[in-house]
Amino acid sequence: MEEDNVEQLNKWRLILGKFSKERISFEGGSSLHYMDMEEVLDFLYAREYGEENDIRKDSPKERSGGSGDSQITITTWLQKIRTLFPKKTIEIMEHHALDKYGLSELLTDKEVLEKLEPNRELLKTILSLKHMMKGDVLETAKRIVKKVAEEIMEKMENDIKKSLLGRIDRSKSSQIKSIRNFDIKKTIHQNLKHYDKERKQILPEHMYFNSRVRKYNQWRIIIAVDESGSMLDSVIHSAIMAGVFAKLPVVDTRLIIFDTNVVDLSGYIDDPVETLMSVQLGGGTNITKALGYASTLIENPHKTMVVLVSDLYEGGGYQTMYQMAAGIIESGAKLIALTALDKEANPNYDKNAAARFADLGAEVAAMTPEHLADWIGKIIS
Repeated sequence: MEEDNVEQLNKWRLILGKFSKERISFEGGSSLHYMDMEEVLDFLYAREYGEENDIRKDSPKERSGGSGDSQITITTWLQKIRTLFPKKTIEIMEHHALDKYGLSELLTDKEVLEKLEPNRELLKTILSLKHMMKGDVLETAKRIVKKVAEEIMEKMENDIKKSLLGRIDRSKSSQIKSIRNFDIKKTIHQNLKHYDKERKQILPEHMYFNSRVRKYNQWRIIIAVDESGSMLDSVIHSAIMAGVFAKLPVVDTRLIIFDTNVVDLSGYIDDPVETLMSVQLGGGTNITKALGYASTLIENPHKTMVVLVSDLYEGGGYQTMYQMAAGIIESGAKLIALTALDKEANPNYDKNAAARFADLGAEVAAMTPEHLADWIGKIIS
């Protein structure tokens, strides 16, 4: 069967719905894509057939469609529709979910929102729907975002600081708060009068260390995050990780988010709530434009790392994207392309683009924030 005919058949199968699956099956290389579309449509619209499943509850619904069992919740539904449908269709489906199928209480009733368990899944739901929230509900949502973000940051912070500042041996007592700031020359000079001739040792009475890391030793880390729907977990961890980096004296951190436009959030980097609530999920992707803006932030290339967090599916033209990436690398700056940056580090990305980035000299990987910090720590040291 010709490819055009296969696509037409698949579209008709999607329109007819799951009740036609015994007679018509999805065909061709796009069959899994159509199965995913049917899954999210069925999750919402099966209610028209009396198959009730309260969408307000984050309870799993078993998948049908023939590609194996999986589970879908309101959170994964919100993520999936952003990867499968255009923005206008997403808006229609969200309004149907709100107006017809009971999700409206999450956006209009502050008490309902307060009763929900603050966790990563609720955080993702809020970020997906925040553009519809107003007044007291929005303020309540911000408090939940703050609570969950702070919990994630607390777990990240110790590991990231160890990677970038060196591990602390807590079994030993020391008056030196930061060994990296220890001023050995001044300590020796000021304690020469305490030299023990028999032991042939200086017995220092006072230790000296620098009060801050000099600016010219700083590395600049530019984190550019793709805010498309499929990257939601990575967006959350990138924003929070950037906030941790911003507290460290050894790095100067910049954070930008992008779809077809680029937004510089560096001024809000120490406020994870403001950063996360600025994210606009969905829309197209223009990696070229993001890398172009990142290039303008490079002042000392040999002390700069550009961290691109994206699935590498480019909407602005692949060749110009590769040219922009090559320009960053040729300048002497380091470029790392992260296809995932979250606690699971499960990548979903354009493998051809990833291979091309690697050929250009970029580091390409899927990482947890702790592994990224280890990688950055090795370069800095």
